[in-house]
Amino acid sequence: MKLWDKGFSTDKKIDHFTVGNDRELDLVLAKYDVIASTAHAKMLGKVGLITEEETKDLVKALGDIAKDIEKGKFTIENDFEDMHSKIEFLLTEKLGDTGKKIHTARSRNDQVLVAMQLYLKDELNDIKAQVKTFFDLLLNLAEKHKNVLLPGYTHLQIAMPSSFGLWFSAYAESLVDDLYFIEAAHKVADQNPLGSAAGYGSSFPIDRNFTTQEMGFDTLKYNVVAAQMGRGKVEKATAFGISSVAATLSKMAMDICLYMSQNFDFISFPNELTTGSSIMPHKKNPDVFELIRAKCNRIQSVPNQLILIMNNLPSGYHRDLQLVKEVIVPALQDMEACLELMIFSLKEIKVNANILEDPKYDYLFSVDTLNELVKSGMPFRDAYKTMGKAIENGNFKPKRDIEHSHEGSLGNLCLSEIKKKMNALFD
Repeated sequence: MKLWDKGFSTDKKIDHFTVGNDRELDLVLAKYDVIASTAHAKMLGKVGLITEEETKDLVKALGDIAKDIEKGKFTIENDFEDMHSKIEFLLTEKLGDTGKKIHTARSRNDQVLVAMQLYLKDELNDIKAQVKTFFDLLLNLAEKHKNVLLPGYTHLQIAMPSSFGLWFSAYAESLVDDLYFIEAAHKVADQNPLGSAAGYGSSFPIDRNFTTQEMGFDTLKYNVVAAQMGRGKVEKATAFGISSVAATLSKMAMDICLYMSQNFDFISFPNELTTGSSIMPHKKNPDVFELIRAKCNRIQSVPNQLILIMNNLPSGYHRDLQLVKEVIVPALQDMEACLELMIFSLKEIKVNANILEDPKYDYLFSVDTLNELVKSGMPFRDAYKTMGKAIENGNFKPKRDIEHSHEGSLGNLCLSEIKKKMNALFD
């Protein structure tokens, strides 16, 4: 069954090519098509396009379909093009002509738009909640290990003293920035496109404000052409949001892979969170973090994929836009899985409290030792040259009792201030 069926069939090759994997992806989105269809049915009844009895029947039947979806009983067989055609078939099968009336004053175009935007809103809220959980874990770890020093690097060369408190809370505060992008994406998605039909509105006297309130959108996407142009744009905004989160996770996963290696030996994890080698019995591989790194790097490519699909399309609907679904849905699923596994694994992290006892880290303290000379009255440039000569001649004696007191330094992590920034996003 196709919503555009005019009594003739397309070639099977054409059908297979144009439908693609929509049926599989639509199993994820079907819940939201039912939510939108229920709001639409109520609106049709409100404006008098269907009777009160028909409205009740449609709402009840859609409720039954929603229950089947929740139980995993909803399927989209090959006879159906997508979730829209299957849901309309079920309504017609159950209600006869009343079921056929559900498509009054809408198009499959705005059906797809509204289902996708409802889905994206939910996904973005879920990701926001996961990020907050991850943030809380990182701040707790920062507090717990704030006095354990860690080498800081620039150019992968030993640079200056850091700490686990500084490292954990750096990623925590980075997540705040990531949520700014997630919030922006949510704001773009939180505009009701239903009623734009095929992109040019309808001659029916529909009430778009009613469906906006019924579905919980913040506002309308008023201009019907702008609503249609939102397809792909909303997904792209979402992609930029999750790619920002992914960049933070990928960088931390890379740090973890380095810090777990025997050359660093800064951190470790229980055996059950690592994998082994088929021939090297000593191996404890960080596979989960390598996969998080790879998946998050792939997520960071999603905005560019969407740009290339949509680039240079004129206004109005084009079938190219079907492909954005198969890009954004798996990306969101990967994002949530990466966050889940990062949270799960980091709860078990063990830090090495004696890293800086190794003499190779003595040069970490060169800047702090130099600064002591400056505090005693020596000009900075002279102190720099003096320290350089001492290092060159092997006379350098590090000052290990360092004091960093300014905001955001390892002696003043400002964890409560960072937490306030995050909490402001949830007020």
